Amino acid sequence: MTMANAPTASESSVNANLATHQLVIPTWITLLLAIACGAIVANLYYAQPLIGLISASIHLSPSAAGLIVTLAQIGYCLGLLFIVPLGDLVENRRLVVTALCVTVLALIAAALAQTAWQFLLAALVIGLSSVAAQVLVPYATYLAAPEMRGRVVGNVMSGLLLGILAARPLASLIANFFGWHAVFAMSACVIAVLAMVLARNLPTRHPTAGMHYGRLLQSMLGLLRTTPILRRRGLYHALLFATFSMFWTVVPMVLTNTFHLSQSGIALFALAGVMGAIAAPVAGRWADRGWTKPATGLALILAMVSYPVAHIGATGSHFSLAMLLLSALLLDMAVSANLVLGQRAIYALGAEVRSRLNGLYMAMFFAGGAIGSTLGAWAYVHGGWDLVSWCGFVMPLLAMLYYFTEGKAKKSTS
Repeated sequence: MTMANAPTASESSVNANLATHQLVIPTWITLLLAIACGAIVANLYYAQPLIGLISASIHLSPSAAGLIVTLAQIGYCLGLLFIVPLGDLVENRRLVVTALCVTVLALIAAALAQTAWQFLLAALVIGLSSVAAQVLVPYATYLAAPEMRGRVVGNVMSGLLLGILAARPLASLIANFFGWHAVFAMSACVIAVLAMVLARNLPTRHPTAGMHYGRLLQSMLGLLRTTPILRRRGLYHALLFATFSMFWTVVPMVLTNTFHLSQSGIALFALAGVMGAIAAPVAGRWADRGWTKPATGLALILAMVSYPVAHIGATGSHFSLAMLLLSALLLDMAVSANLVLGQRAIYALGAEVRSRLNGLYMAMFFAGGAIGSTLGAWAYVHGGWDLVSWCGFVMPLLAMLYYFTEGKAKKSTS
């Protein structure tokens, strides 16, 4: 895709804001970035409610069906470690558009896949290239004044989280009427249009890292070793995202086996869970006010109580289904809020390393998500929903125990 060297009118207006000390980020840019992040990251989750349909179609054994989701998450983790750091080295708009072009090709391959190896390879590349969303998130912070950074991150991340939460019901509904291949074909069209819109409207941002790629990657180990807040926030969210991934990997099976919901019913359940994303912009505003620590504690508490809430009521009753939905909302709110709080904290550490910090942070918690998906499937087979719930309760409990050391850690470093 060819991009003109001369800035467009929209690009010039944004650059004018940058030139005046980042007084304000245009609302339409924030909205565009939020939509872009949501549409991109949704590609990681379309397959989650379709595991049964896809595995049967491509002749993948039930024991290996988890690879359909896990490989995309592994690709995403690799992209976070090896592609996102390029945001500190390569012009950001070009990096994003190039990654999206690869995503389009991988989505087309997934839509046309007839065998297991074809789909799994496409899933890996979809995950790898979808990290374009995590180049856009720190990019947004360069357009915002420091005192507005939490709000901007919260607004952009609300779009990303809506993409995660809406991907499942959307995929279920499309697959119900047109088959699972159509889900990936539709997404390929959406991402192709998005790439053209971003290439046309995003202002350029040339990083000032001043180092070659090998040294850039080496510096990430140093950042991880010397940045306690990155390690702490990464561990918090790795545990919460493992809980989240476990829940949404297993819940479709629970809804089918216990509540006898159809694919459309499962889609409606997941769609109701989208409301949990409202916590993201609220958390961003709290972070701007200096309330990060108490807000983090609240997020961890919500995650801890979410699984016990799911067990209120007689099994299979309408009331227990309502409690399961409340559990989903509490968990989604906890994860949305904690994600934004963590990003707000690490983005304050320095603009010149922001993409690398974001890549490390996201890689840590998506690794947690991959573990959660795998553990959830294993726990459901060997102990049913009860064993899954115990695992889901323990993870935020561990995060809470670590949270109680936060004051001691600060005293030891002062």
